Amino acid sequence: MGAAAATASVVPMTEQHRSTTPEGTRAGEHAGKVAVVTGASTGIGEATVRELRRAGWTVYAVARRAERLEELARQTGAIAAPCDITSDADVDALRGQVLEEQGRVDALLNISGGARGTDWVADARTEDWEWMYQVNVIGTMRLTRAFLPALRENGEGTVLNLTSLAAHRTYEGGGGYNAAKFAERAMTEALRLEEAEHNVRVVEIAPGLVQTPEFSLNRLGGDEQAAEKVYAGVEKPLTSEDVARVCAFAVNLPHHVDLDTVTIKPVAQAAPHKLLRR
Repeated sequence: MGAAAATASVVPMTEQHRSTTPEGTRAGEHAGKVAVVTGASTGIGEATVRELRRAGWTVYAVARRAERLEELARQTGAIAAPCDITSDADVDALRGQVLEEQGRVDALLNISGGARGTDWVADARTEDWEWMYQVNVIGTMRLTRAFLPALRENGEGTVLNLTSLAAHRTYEGGGGYNAAKFAERAMTEALRLEEAEHNVRVVEIAPGLVQTPEFSLNRLGGDEQAAEKVYAGVEKPLTSEDVARVCAFAVNLPHHVDLDTVTIKPVAQAAPHKLLRR
């Protein structure tokens, strides 16, 4: 896997930044806690790494693009951990690295995911559907399975899965992404039932329209104009930082508090299927 650790000085928090440490706690109270965050090379994953580092966590930033992880590590003091979540060998090596270096893990945040295409079922591309299932469902399962023993041993472990409003409501042209995200949501709910006896907290965060650097661009095959139209006319769509703050808040809460399922939408998105454009 070639996941050499990289650390650097932490970028100071600006006065304008809102704390994601719940009232009554201090950032230092999270010192010594270890989090693994996937999808960390961009978007919500990257922003979540930054939020947790501000709160004092030791964070393993996980993604395939090593150069981006190294830069994030330099900026935040996170540990760069290049890993392909579709590879059993990579994930096993990641688990070995974290436990060898830290001896524990407190939280696994499965942020990795993605969509490909907007084809209707009649025109569905098998390879796109398979990719979405592998990344959103099997990848999440693979990471969770790998770290569950350590999370159980911890006594107060947390698994946070980033799903989507697409995990709660279907729409035309979303069949493949809906199917993958509904499956990820079902897995999350089953995991919550299975792990309660081990005191492993399981959280689902389901964002609506989020303007990230790559999601729509990747989904639409690199078509920049088409990607821009997704957000056209929408006043203040969610940002990666908005969602990351909620993810960090969820894991920073006292362990007995489980936010369970949190949906997040911009005000312009009155419902999953109703988006106001001006």
